[in-house]
Amino acid sequence: MAGWNADTAAGPLGGGAVTLVEGSSFCISMSNGDINPSHPHGVFVQDTRILSGWSLNINGQPLEPLAAQMLEPYRARFAGRTTRSDGYADSPLVVERLREVGAGIQEQVTVRNYSPEPADCVVSVRVEADFADLFEVKEARIPRRWAETRHVEGGSLAIRASWQGIRKGVTAHAPGANITVDGITYNISIPAHGEWSTVLTVRPGIGGAEADSGFVHTGGDGLLSPRDVRRREWVAKIPVLHMGNRSIERTLRRSYDDLGSLRIEDPDHAERVVVAAGAPWFMTLFGRDALWASEMAMPVDPSLAMGTLQTLADRQGRVVDAMSEEEPGKILHEVRLDVSSGLSLGGKSIYYGSVDATPLFVCWLGDASRWGFAPETIANLLPNADRALDWIRDYGDKDGDGFVEYERLNPQGLINQGWKDSWDGINFADGTLAEPPIALCEVQAYVYSAYMARSWIAYDTGDTPLAEELAERAAQLKKRFNEQFWIPERGYYAVALDGKKRQVDACASNMGQCLWFGLVDEDKAPLVAERLMSPEMFSGWGVRTLASDMGAYNPASYHNGSVWPHDNAIIAAGLLRYGFIAEAQRISTALFEAADFFEGRLPELFCGFSREQFPEPVPYPTACAPQAWAATTPILLVTSLMRYDADVSKGGLWMDPVLPESYGDVHISNAPMAGGRITIDIANSVPRVEGLPRGMVLNRGHRPFFTELVEKAGRGRKPQV
Repeated sequence: MAGWNADTAAGPLGGGAVTLVEGSSFCISMSNGDINPSHPHGVFVQDTRILSGWSLNINGQPLEPLAAQMLEPYRARFAGRTTRSDGYADSPLVVERLREVGAGIQEQVTVRNYSPEPADCVVSVRVEADFADLFEVKEARIPRRWAETRHVEGGSLAIRASWQGIRKGVTAHAPGANITVDGITYNISIPAHGEWSTVLTVRPGIGGAEADSGFVHTGGDGLLSPRDVRRREWVAKIPVLHMGNRSIERTLRRSYDDLGSLRIEDPDHAERVVVAAGAPWFMTLFGRDALWASEMAMPVDPSLAMGTLQTLADRQGRVVDAMSEEEPGKILHEVRLDVSSGLSLGGKSIYYGSVDATPLFVCWLGDASRWGFAPETIANLLPNADRALDWIRDYGDKDGDGFVEYERLNPQGLINQGWKDSWDGINFADGTLAEPPIALCEVQAYVYSAYMARSWIAYDTGDTPLAEELAERAAQLKKRFNEQFWIPERGYYAVALDGKKRQVDACASNMGQCLWFGLVDEDKAPLVAERLMSPEMFSGWGVRTLASDMGAYNPASYHNGSVWPHDNAIIAAGLLRYGFIAEAQRISTALFEAADFFEGRLPELFCGFSREQFPEPVPYPTACAPQAWAATTPILLVTSLMRYDADVSKGGLWMDPVLPESYGDVHISNAPMAGGRITIDIANSVPRVEGLPRGMVLNRGHRPFFTELVEKAGRGRKPQV
């Protein structure tokens, strides 16, 4: 999930970095709470770093970190102690920092004196703001130097800056402090066994006007901040989960929390909520990431999928623009919120360099149509789906061979435009890089599913000619795919076809995603499953992105041998579709065991070292956490093993659990279903449901796939011989 011009990966955040997230605002600091200008740390609001330095010293000394505790995704408590100058190890002064991020930050600082003597001390806070945009920080390049002024306004320090007519500002409020242009100072005396406390607030002023960050100090007085209210509303609308396996329950609850914190509003439609791709560098809307994450979270909050579809539809491509790679009907790759960030996008705030967001848009509109949205809501998006299908035909498949390929239009754009979008992500078995135009195997699966989903909607609404045309297109694609991508002597699918239509013969995880959509021929599926679970592909913690016997394999790379949780969740769901239950259970269990080592939060990716070599999963240094499709991975793993799906218009809920015994019994209440709320109990793989809306029934087995529905509808219209 690289940013579009980010073939240079983000720099490491530094050991023990703490990331707080709320919507599109986030804060990265060291484990003692300080924000260090020499690291890619800071407080970021709307893609702008409003604080580049924020350090708290006692008597001129930095704090020694003791603990950093995440209370909510947007709030943390840091504990530290002062260092002594007299050579004694233990200091009597312990400092607690309670920090909340919103449109800015608020921090309550409490210094406790555990000595029998009073303590005189100087508490100082250094404040720095460089107003760098997110790309500049991420790539460790800060070329712009803003013209800065600092002045004291009452109990506040105001920093104002301008650059080429753009004005930025930030204000640090520090009641009762001695404030100078250099920083904030308190001269205090703390009684024996006593404490001292203050509250500092930093708010951005965009264009000179200070933003209202709506902070309410929550120091035990029972008041709720806007973040708390938003979180409470989120918790009230999502399922409540209890599992016999407490470790898996913890991971799922962490997923819910992270998903809640990554929600952002469409600035033009506040009622539409979408999912930001991930913290710290991708707190904005990515087409592919938001589509996958909202699909994976459908059983938890279907409204995220609809908000994502509507927001992407509004920004669907209209013209051909090589700079932004926009084309008519194309779904965006990335959109940025802040005005100055357009500088990183060639003057454009939207970049379209993604080959797969467009077919996925149609796939997930099809799936959303089964989860109980009003028919007119779905109908309003059908013109966008049809324009997306036109893009597939007219622009996605430029050479008319029936496969969708990519080749960047902008020489500064992404070289690779599938989900493995690093510059070296697509390669041959010998490690040679594939040359564009590149037709990825999983993209053909998305296109196949898009045809099937739209075909079924057409059958369902009585448009038989369109339904039959798309069903035929899908059938032809499946036939060609299995002929041209399959490598019989290897027993697996090529990851891609290159610009010369040669099979890119690396053994990669991409083919596993083809299982989810039913593109794999039945006779080839067992060989694909065997290869995915081979020692070269399965690390013990998950399926690697690239097999360990490939030329480009590197367990510590971004896409060439690492393990991506979301990729594994999609593969596990695909294995279940083809009946490989034990294999899906093995992947799911391995990921939940890995999550334990990450305190219940699956990261964007981790290294692909084998479990025999390292008994704990090895972190990838610059992985995003929280990250949207990693946060939704546990949800997909469990709902896949529950085989939980709905088709509200057909009056059906499907469930046929194959959860491993080690997961224990499952109790879920407040699960959204057709405008109501249901309660689910699973004991010994037997499901029971209470509160099903009128007209809905519980079915065992799997919900009919679009492929099955289309085939049945087509048979029903053919003359019987």
